[in-house]
Amino acid sequence: MRGLSIIGILLLVLGALALVVPVPQQEHHGVKIGKTDIGVETEHRDKLPPAVGGILLAGGIAVLVVGSRKG
Repeated sequence: MRGLSIIGILLLVLGALALVVPVPQQEHHGVKIGKTDIGVETEHRDKLPPAVGGILLAGGIAVLVVGSRKG
């Protein structure tokens, strides 16, 4: 019962963070010829789709409800 509560709270926190915190991504574009490397490294930040945050939040609520009914 306690384990389900912890998992539910963790899912709620992750769902809330997925809605507001952008995830940094780095990409390397270039060509390597022998020992020479010519390229550009780009970095951008994108948020996860809102559906991911919603699914995590719904899962956290469901786990908390199931955990409270068992206990």
